[in-house]
Amino acid sequence: MLSDKLFFWLFQGSPDRILSLLDGLPADAAGYTFSAPVLKQREYRLDGLFLPPANRPDLPALILEAQMGPDPVFLRRLYAETARLLQQEPEITNWLVVVITPSRQLNFGPTAPVAEFLERRVSWVELQPERGLATAPLFQRLLPLLVQPEAEISVAVGDLRRVTPPAATGGEQADLLKLIPTILTARFNDRPIEEICAMAGITVEDFTQSVAYRQIFGLGKAEGKAEGEARGEARGKAEEAAVVTLRLLARRCGPLSPAITARIEALPLEQVEALAEALLDFQGPADLDDWLAAHD
Repeated sequence: MLSDKLFFWLFQGSPDRILSLLDGLPADAAGYTFSAPVLKQREYRLDGLFLPPANRPDLPALILEAQMGPDPVFLRRLYAETARLLQQEPEITNWLVVVITPSRQLNFGPTAPVAEFLERRVSWVELQPERGLATAPLFQRLLPLLVQPEAEISVAVGDLRRVTPPAATGGEQADLLKLIPTILTARFNDRPIEEICAMAGITVEDFTQSVAYRQIFGLGKAEGKAEGEARGEARGKAEEAAVVTLRLLARRCGPLSPAITARIEALPLEQVEALAEALLDFQGPADLDDWLAAHD
């Protein structure tokens, strides 16, 4: 997973996003700056360092570590690298370590040697889907897409878009929603875009219009426009074919769920055409489920 690049991009332009993931800081906490300093000797780069405004000594510096998988030496490494940063940056006296992870129950090694450090200085941000409550800030609800079961991603993306207030169609909320294809690409970086579209119920245009996607994955604006036009033409043909195919499926299989409809609408043209041919032999919804499962 390209999580390091993803988290760097997420916080580089909007450092205060980290505050929506934390409890216990003052309600007026804001104004953090973000960097990813290289620690000397081993040339180890921190995932992120958030420094509070100079006029807010009451706010802690936040040391970010994104750990997406088990690592039996992670806790010792986290302790050692934190100490190395504090040695290198003596002006940091008030500090907190923030660990973003799927679950703190992963094998990160024994806790006893660093128990006091963990108890007093580490704040865990767990990305299990149940953390993404509808009442939580949108940024906090987006991050669980990094660990959401693959079969549930389409529903999760639909829920994120549906529950966002209409008043939030512009500004920060709209920008956050545009991060969906980038987050999914960071997780499924070995999958083609068309497959991610089908999985999540999104379109190729969601990718080509995303500044985050272009900057993280190296797609230039001009290249993105050309690619978007070519893909857009193919996508248009696929969407036209999908309209007809969905009508035929409704007759063969009955009403389709929104998730299934979005999945079919996101299929590339060749698969839509294959489905249109295959559905002539369908006897009911079970045949459609089997076809979709076979073409995942």
